[in-house]
Amino acid sequence: QVQLAESGGGLVQAGGSLTLSCAASGRAFSNYAVGWFRQAPGKDREFVAHVSKSVYSTYSTYYADSAKGRFTISRDNAGDMVYLQMTSLKPEDTAVYVCGAATTSVFYSDRRRYSYWGQGTQVTVSS
Repeated sequence: QVQLAESGGGLVQAGGSLTLSCAASGRAFSNYAVGWFRQAPGKDREFVAHVSKSVYSTYSTYYADSAKGRFTISRDNAGDMVYLQMTSLKPEDTAVYVCGAATTSVFYSDRRRYSYWGQGTQVTVSS
Protein backbone atom coordinates (compact mmCIF):
# COMPACT_ATOMS: atom_id res chain seq x y z
CA GLN A 1 0.00 0.00 0.00
CA VAL A 2 1.06 3.55 -0.72
CA GLN A 3 -0.61 6.47 0.98
CA LEU A 4 -0.49 9.82 -0.79
CA ALA A 5 -1.28 13.26 0.56
CA GLU A 6 -1.32 16.47 -1.46
CA SER A 7 -0.74 19.96 -0.14
CA GLY A 8 0.07 23.44 -1.38
CA GLY A 9 -3.14 24.40 -3.07
CA GLY A 10 -4.81 27.75 -2.58
CA LEU A 11 -6.15 30.90 -4.17
CA VAL A 12 -3.87 32.80 -6.53
CA GLN A 13 -4.30 35.54 -9.09
CA ALA A 14 -3.84 34.87 -12.78
CA GLY A 15 -0.17 34.96 -13.65
CA GLY A 16 0.84 33.78 -10.21
CA SER A 17 2.59 30.63 -9.06
CA LEU A 18 1.98 27.71 -6.72
CA THR A 19 3.94 24.62 -5.82
CA LEU A 20 1.99 21.49 -4.96
CA SER A 21 3.47 18.66 -2.94
CA CYS A 22 2.61 14.98 -2.94
CA ALA A 23 3.87 13.18 0.14
CA ALA A 24 4.07 9.40 0.15
CA SER A 25 4.21 6.83 2.91
CA GLY A 26 4.12 3.06 2.90
CA ARG A 27 6.04 1.11 0.29
CA ALA A 28 9.26 2.45 -1.21
CA PHE A 29 8.14 5.46 -3.17
CA SER A 30 11.08 5.18 -5.53
CA ASN A 31 9.44 2.05 -6.99
CA TYR A 32 6.50 4.08 -8.28
CA ALA A 33 5.97 6.53 -11.05
CA VAL A 34 3.79 9.47 -10.07
CA GLY A 35 1.30 11.54 -11.97
CA TRP A 36 -0.58 14.73 -11.30
CA PHE A 37 -4.13 14.97 -12.55
CA ARG A 38 -6.77 17.63 -12.08
CA GLN A 39 -10.54 17.70 -12.05
CA ALA A 40 -12.65 20.79 -12.53
CA PRO A 41 -16.34 20.82 -11.61
CA GLY A 42 -18.40 18.94 -14.16
CA LYS A 43 -15.35 17.68 -16.02
CA ASP A 44 -13.42 14.42 -16.16
CA ARG A 45 -10.13 13.98 -14.37
CA GLU A 46 -7.41 15.03 -16.80
CA PHE A 47 -3.71 14.34 -16.95
CA VAL A 48 -1.32 17.16 -16.08
CA ALA A 49 2.19 15.75 -15.58
CA HIS A 50 4.07 12.53 -14.86
CA VAL A 51 7.44 11.62 -13.44
CA SER A 52 8.95 8.18 -13.91
CA LYS A 53 10.58 6.01 -11.30
CA SER A 54 13.93 7.30 -10.22
CA VAL A 55 16.92 5.25 -11.35
CA TYR A 56 20.30 6.32 -10.03
CA SER A 57 18.73 9.68 -9.19
CA THR A 58 17.55 10.31 -12.75
CA TYR A 59 14.00 10.27 -14.05
CA SER A 60 11.88 11.24 -17.02
CA THR A 61 9.05 13.75 -17.07
CA TYR A 62 6.00 14.10 -19.29
CA TYR A 63 3.44 16.88 -19.57
CA ALA A 64 0.04 17.60 -20.98
CA ASP A 65 0.12 20.25 -23.69
CA SER A 66 -1.68 22.63 -21.33
CA ALA A 67 1.15 22.29 -18.81
CA LYS A 68 4.20 22.42 -21.05
CA GLY A 69 6.36 25.45 -20.44
CA ARG A 70 4.43 26.46 -17.33
CA PHE A 71 4.52 23.46 -14.97
CA THR A 72 7.48 21.45 -13.71
CA ILE A 73 7.21 18.07 -12.02
CA SER A 74 10.05 16.74 -9.90
CA ARG A 75 10.67 14.13 -7.25
CA ASP A 76 12.76 13.76 -4.16
CA ASN A 77 12.91 10.09 -3.29
CA ALA A 78 15.00 10.70 -0.22
CA GLY A 79 12.04 12.58 1.16
CA ASP A 80 9.30 10.57 -0.54
CA MET A 81 7.99 13.69 -2.20
CA VAL A 82 6.84 14.74 -5.64
CA TYR A 83 6.35 18.38 -6.51
CA LEU A 84 4.41 20.25 -9.15
CA GLN A 85 5.65 23.79 -9.68
CA MET A 86 3.03 25.82 -11.48
CA THR A 87 3.74 29.23 -12.98
CA SER A 88 1.82 31.65 -15.20
CA LEU A 89 -1.40 30.26 -13.80
CA LYS A 90 -4.63 30.86 -15.68
CA PRO A 91 -8.25 30.77 -14.51
CA GLU A 92 -8.72 27.58 -16.55
CA ASP A 93 -6.16 25.89 -14.29
CA THR A 94 -8.71 26.01 -11.47
CA ALA A 95 -9.39 22.46 -10.30
CA VAL A 96 -8.75 19.90 -7.61
CA TYR A 97 -5.25 18.55 -8.20
CA VAL A 98 -4.63 14.92 -7.29
CA CYS A 99 -1.46 12.84 -7.34
CA GLY A 100 -1.44 9.18 -8.20
CA ALA A 101 1.15 6.39 -8.01
CA ALA A 102 1.67 3.80 -10.72
CA THR A 103 4.06 0.88 -11.16
CA THR A 104 4.85 1.86 -14.73
CA SER A 105 5.15 4.92 -16.94
CA VAL A 106 3.48 3.13 -19.85
CA PHE A 107 0.32 5.02 -20.85
CA TYR A 108 1.18 7.59 -18.19
CA SER A 109 -1.71 9.86 -19.12
CA ASP A 110 -4.33 7.14 -18.52
CA ARG A 111 -5.68 7.46 -15.00
CA ARG A 112 -6.57 3.76 -15.00
CA ARG A 113 -2.86 2.98 -14.78
CA TYR A 114 -2.62 4.47 -11.30
CA SER A 115 -3.21 2.21 -8.31
CA TYR A 116 -3.11 4.76 -5.52
CA TRP A 117 -4.52 8.26 -5.21
CA GLY A 118 -4.45 11.07 -2.72
CA GLN A 119 -7.45 13.15 -1.67
CA GLY A 120 -6.51 16.20 -3.70
CA THR A 121 -5.83 19.86 -3.09
CA GLN A 122 -7.88 22.75 -4.44
CA VAL A 123 -6.26 25.29 -6.75
CA THR A 124 -8.26 28.39 -7.59
CA VAL A 125 -6.97 30.99 -10.02
CA SER A 126 -8.80 34.29 -10.09
CA SER A 127 -8.88 36.53 -13.14
